Amino acid sequence: MSLLHACVVARVLILAAACTLVSPLAQAASFSLAPDQMLVGAPGVYVTRDEDTLLDVARSNDLGYGQLIAVNADIDPWLPGAGRSITLPTVYLVPEGPRRGIVINLAEQRLYYFPPDGHTLETYPIGVGVEAHMTPLGTTRVVGKEVRPTWFPPQSIHQERPELPEMVPPGPANPLGEYALRLGWPGYLIHGTNKPYGVGRNVSHGCIRLYPEDIKRLFSEVPVGTPVRVVDEEIRLAWVDDELYLAVTPSKRQMDELDVNQPMTPDVPPDLVDRVAAAAGTRVDRIDWRTVDQIGLKRPGMPLRITGSSLSSSDP
Repeated sequence: MSLLHACVVARVLILAAACTLVSPLAQAASFSLAPDQMLVGAPGVYVTRDEDTLLDVARSNDLGYGQLIAVNADIDPWLPGAGRSITLPTVYLVPEGPRRGIVINLAEQRLYYFPPDGHTLETYPIGVGVEAHMTPLGTTRVVGKEVRPTWFPPQSIHQERPELPEMVPPGPANPLGEYALRLGWPGYLIHGTNKPYGVGRNVSHGCIRLYPEDIKRLFSEVPVGTPVRVVDEEIRLAWVDDELYLAVTPSKRQMDELDVNQPMTPDVPPDLVDRVAAAAGTRVDRIDWRTVDQIGLKRPGMPLRITGSSLSSSDP
């Protein structure tokens, strides 16, 4: 067992007794949030049934497919078999920066929503662009809301699929699903989908896709004018209760490899050591560099503690 796998298992087993199987369509993750809180949620365990695939497990636990595969790379996603314990990486570092409106991390394939009450955080898995730079980075706003939107395929998609009509009306063939939030960037939407298996994968042409049940909830809560900030951060670090946590997501290329059930080619972020050292500051002597190396190599996505003994039962 690798050190990193042991780290994940140790954290999950602490909470396994509290985990229960959920309905086929789980509710989005929603957390109470203190002003300085940087970590929410806790990892869990799902025990598979004969009929399960990891696509099923991802949706039933409101996770993205890639997010789930990254921490369960040794399990056959299509035939995991009955009785397999699947790690649920349902623990998140709160995005840095203003806690207002919507924050989208493309690398993490995750959307965060900070409701106006200022004391809550919701998070949703998303499908993102097939290629890098398909979604703009920076800030914009929600400028419109559409129920049962009509889809007008852009020229770029018409070039790939010339058989498409100029307009696709609402219905099961419409890739926008039942709800869409229109952004200030022309042509970019946060929307549902008629292909839920694309959530947690690199599948879109720049729009942000959510599970149908998730966009329904988000749509009902987000008013026009809500700020939207889009980032692309593979490495995230935060101090929590005097312990430093590190999360490193797979790169876009690695996610594509996982998506087709291929081994992930190792690709340690070149600035990982510098980023960790900078975050640690004067406490750099407390860093468990072996765990940092394993996280950089395996890129499990979920935050893990990198100070002190990484297998301590005091971890969340």
